[in-house]
Amino acid sequence: MTVGHALLGLLEGGPAHGYDLKRSYDERFGHDRPLHYGQVYSTLARLLKNGLVEVEAEPGAGPERKRYAITEAGVSDVAAWLAQPEKPEPYLQSTLYTKVVLALLTGHDADDLLDTQRAEHLRLMRDLTRRRDSGDLADQLICDHALFHLEADLRWLEVTAARVNQLAAHVRA
Repeated sequence: MTVGHALLGLLEGGPAHGYDLKRSYDERFGHDRPLHYGQVYSTLARLLKNGLVEVEAEPGAGPERKRYAITEAGVSDVAAWLAQPEKPEPYLQSTLYTKVVLALLTGHDADDLLDTQRAEHLRLMRDLTRRRDSGDLADQLICDHALFHLEADLRWLEVTAARVNQLAAHVRA
């Protein structure tokens, strides 16, 4: 997700100040990674330059109290972005795979590496399950997404652990 498209989408609900957009973004999307104000305003400046937003005049407000509104071009841009499917990320060359191969090449214990990684995945899965169980619908959906990815990683860790001797022979050949 790009911050620009998220801000444009939020502006489709009506004009807003930069600090309101930041708050709205953080509430909906930024639980783990809230935006910095600098990022909000630099993104709004870029959107303004590209004609996707405009500044609405506020009577009696100083220049620091800009209200941004989405333009028709911005509405079209969001619609096109929403209609475009995201490229699935197959992670064909993941950091985990690289670590396992390097452990085997350098004489480190790949089984220990896999066990340590498995424990870390399980710890994070427990944390996410608690967050999901106590969260609102948005938290539940975000946590489910992360949990499904972690479950896939966990399955990969198990398969790799079962094949580590085969991989070691292949890597050393």
